[in-house]
Amino acid sequence: MRIPGPDGVQETYSTPIHGVEQWISIRGQDRANPVILFVHGGPASPTMPSLWQFQRPLEEYFTMVHYDQRGAGKTYREDHSDAVARTIRIQTYVDDLVAVAEHVRARLGKDRLVLMAHSWGTIPAMHAALARPDLFHAYVGVGQVINVRDNERISIEYGLAEAKRRGDDDAVREIEVLLPYPGDQPLTRERIVAARKWPQHYGGMAAHRDATNLWFYGAARLSPDYDAQDRTAINAGSLFTLERLLDEFVQVDFKPVRTFPIPVVMFMGRHDYTTPSQPTAEWLSRVDAPYKRGVWFERSAHMIPWEEPGRTLLSLLDTVRPLVRE
Repeated sequence: MRIPGPDGVQETYSTPIHGVEQWISIRGQDRANPVILFVHGGPASPTMPSLWQFQRPLEEYFTMVHYDQRGAGKTYREDHSDAVARTIRIQTYVDDLVAVAEHVRARLGKDRLVLMAHSWGTIPAMHAALARPDLFHAYVGVGQVINVRDNERISIEYGLAEAKRRGDDDAVREIEVLLPYPGDQPLTRERIVAARKWPQHYGGMAAHRDATNLWFYGAARLSPDYDAQDRTAINAGSLFTLERLLDEFVQVDFKPVRTFPIPVVMFMGRHDYTTPSQPTAEWLSRVDAPYKRGVWFERSAHMIPWEEPGRTLLSLLDTVRPLVRE
């Protein structure tokens, strides 16, 4: 949808970030509004192709910035060379995020941004907030990752309990074959996919919706920003990045972080069993920060902005916008 009016901004373009042309989307009704830099999940699950599902009302109050990370979506299509493959590690994504933040600050004439991240994106975003708090007014975690192994354990425990509650004997057998999980074995992509099958089937990704989640996975087909080749790049980018990040990813642990340098707000889905909310709530209760707030979304699982877009907007206006001091 076109942004009307002389004060708005509507741009989609690529720019070099640490040697890789990375695609950026900037949309907002008024350039004077606070800027939210949104770091997508995955790895390599770009938000840009599904923005049409939830973002338009947010653009009246914030300038929304998204970027397809290296190895993701339009950026994967731009460059997925062996040279890029060799750079796929968490610290590279942290460095990219900082560079994108600095680029956006300069382009929009802002001193600081609100940093908002979803799922996998919360990992580089947390590191960036800890390393460069001068860039950000506040941090907003959505589907926050605190400890990956804890997440996997809680998720499969939910899947097994729900299968037993429903009397789903086939699911019980499939899950019990995987136990103990994650256990001491390596956490491979195949094990993770198998372990998440039933928790997500029972609503651990999106609550009270069709278990196929085609409403989300098919969103790119209606996106004005993604053509057929871009859509093909989504799955290709996921395979390209995950196998290279997996060893680092499964070791992620923010539990030792007891102080946070900027205001922190966590959006937590009550039914999230993809990145379960329990570890996030526990971490938030312990951390020392200039300001902290947990916001529960009772009708959401992992996909909060898509599942409860109205409450997402209201929560940003209530808890985040007051933290912006231009």
